[in-house]
Amino acid sequence: MCAFTTGKYPVVTNKPASPRGRIAIFIDGNNLFHAARAAGVEIDYAKLLEVLRGDDPLLRAFFYTGVDQNAERQQGFLLWMRRNGYRVVEKELKTFPDGTKKANLDVEIAVDMLSLADKYDTAILVSGDEDFAYAVNAVAYKGVRVEVAGFRSNTSPRLIDVADRFIELDSIVHEISKSERSYLFNASTGQYQAFRRDWPNERSTQPLNEEMLKDLKD
Repeated sequence: MCAFTTGKYPVVTNKPASPRGRIAIFIDGNNLFHAARAAGVEIDYAKLLEVLRGDDPLLRAFFYTGVDQNAERQQGFLLWMRRNGYRVVEKELKTFPDGTKKANLDVEIAVDMLSLADKYDTAILVSGDEDFAYAVNAVAYKGVRVEVAGFRSNTSPRLIDVADRFIELDSIVHEISKSERSYLFNASTGQYQAFRRDWPNERSTQPLNEEMLKDLKD
């Protein structure tokens, strides 16, 4: 129970003060993508941000990813991320002799976590990579609370051990995955309206086709 003052009299609330304080979120985009795909989950990043931050003040939510400048679909996704609360940190993909493409942003994530440690009270690292265990310890030694979020099967036990809290994404899949029915029925027009994912809180007034309507009724 805590009390705060508004006007003449103090107001008492049963809601405890959050131990997290100001938070900063660091998402290892490549690691999360592959972990979610292995779990058969399509992440809704607007929902993920909302769930991770809760009611606590947010300093920044960083999303780290390798990019292919020629991939229009990926560029569209990153634009959406920027418009919906994320600071995107990107690095161009490198092509290796075997044909695979990869961009490692572990150093960028670790450096940002450490350099901003005096600006936030809790860091939330979304990754299962054991290589971050040393960085998590280094941040914790600065007096900062560190939480790790990830899918259990893809998260290193050592990384879980050094964290102050482990957020098991497997247990909240229904809260962070994309909904198959992102539509609302408008009683005044008699039409279904589809949420537009490129701008929050906007809807398309274009009537859905017969196939979409059938899916909604099933």
